[in-house]
Amino acid sequence: MVEFKLVIGTKEGKCYQKDIKSPEADNLLKLRIGSKVFGDSLGYPEYEFEVTGGSDKCGFPMRKGIQSARKKIMTGKGVGFSGKNRDGGKQLGLLKKRTVCGEMVTKIITQVNLKVLKEGPQKLGGEAPAEEKKEEKAE
Repeated sequence: MVEFKLVIGTKEGKCYQKDIKSPEADNLLKLRIGSKVFGDSLGYPEYEFEVTGGSDKCGFPMRKGIQSARKKIMTGKGVGFSGKNRDGGKQLGLLKKRTVCGEMVTKIITQVNLKVLKEGPQKLGGEAPAEEKKEEKAE
């Protein structure tokens, strides 16, 4: 049984979270960062999403270009690296060893980040329609 926490980012900059379990979650297995997903399989008809990342059960971020499940890499920029020293300033040329996950969604991944490419008629958040009703009553 597979469980994922979806974090869905919209074009307006809002994020919505949804917990999904098997059989819906099985549609995300073996997808890679950058893959497109149709919302029909996740409970959002007519939506289209793109996988942008995620993290595993220990909190290590997914990184594009890594094929194994979890790996230690030397990095100077990118996912899993802030590049700041103890004083809070940036250091140029700084490399650090960081642990990251591979780009494929597997059973050890707990959070999957998605970006909305195409919107459908249904609202993503359950609270959005209620807010619209409150605004209509106020007028």
